[in-house]
Amino acid sequence: MEAGFQDSKRPLVLLLHGFPELAYSWRKILAPLAEQGFHVVAPDLRGYGRTVTLMHKYEDNPSDFYILNFVEDITQLTFALGHNTVKTVAGHDFGSPVAGWCALTRPDVFSSVVLMSAPFTGAPKIERSKNKIHKDLLALIPPRKHYQWYYTERGANNDMLKSKQGLKAFLRAYYHMKSGDWEGNEPYQLSDWNASQLSQLPRYYIMDASKTMAETVASEMPSEKEIQECKWLTDIELDFYVKEYSRSSFQGGLNCYWNTTKSSFIERLLEYKNHQIKVPSAFIAGKMDWGVFQVPGALKKMEKEICSSFLGTTLIAGAGHWVQQENPKEVIRLIGEFIKNH
Repeated sequence: MEAGFQDSKRPLVLLLHGFPELAYSWRKILAPLAEQGFHVVAPDLRGYGRTVTLMHKYEDNPSDFYILNFVEDITQLTFALGHNTVKTVAGHDFGSPVAGWCALTRPDVFSSVVLMSAPFTGAPKIERSKNKIHKDLLALIPPRKHYQWYYTERGANNDMLKSKQGLKAFLRAYYHMKSGDWEGNEPYQLSDWNASQLSQLPRYYIMDASKTMAETVASEMPSEKEIQECKWLTDIELDFYVKEYSRSSFQGGLNCYWNTTKSSFIERLLEYKNHQIKVPSAFIAGKMDWGVFQVPGALKKMEKEICSSFLGTTLIAGAGHWVQQENPKEVIRLIGEFIKNH
């Protein structure tokens, strides 16, 4: 999706989506940012939407979805669009680490970065003790499991794509439960990475071990009245997601979760363990978004250690995880001011 092209002299702004989203998730952002004088582009990321049908199947080690391959995709997209540099790359959810790695590894191309909803903490540590968390979560009453590891399981795609309630109802409930509309979203900082602390996260993060993601969100399906009142995601807009995921499946997006769960993916990033993002950076999220705090200490690490030219964090009141859809006006203002100020 594209807006504002006049010639290659116009500064390029790239917008990178997360899971389970698409370039379409930036539909309310593109034109208003373009009106501020930018060439604005939002691609479907590798494995999503209208990209080539790359790996829309389950594999135990989908190495094509290594995070730096996404960086190469975005870099080559920049050049293909006729630009040598990107004024700002903004990434939401899974798009946030993609944008972060773009800025960290290719500062010659990406002049600044806006990270959204998922704090970027640079090269991850390989902590063998982290594997213990799964046994500890299963020992809770009731037993629990972490959604990121669930998303790497063979059955996760069909659990959602062919759920009992149907794809549209699943997506409606999933988007609702992670939004500012769901009253259960009152996030706060967790103190440590352990089962007791993680169990305080909503079920869409730390799931009941006996349930699929579709079963997890089914009980929180909004009422017909709530659906009619949901202006940030109308039924027509939801139908676009339903159509695209019906065609492509979720598997391309699910393959990305191996980057955070499998040591062979993590080890390839260790050469960057002492690197920082040195270009100007900022963080935007909804105030009702648990994604900001799902990894204890991540926000502070991003602000104080990883981003050496950090210009601030803004948590938007009333918005949940889908912040650029829930409050596009404020996101447009914040990104526009960030670009002008740096």
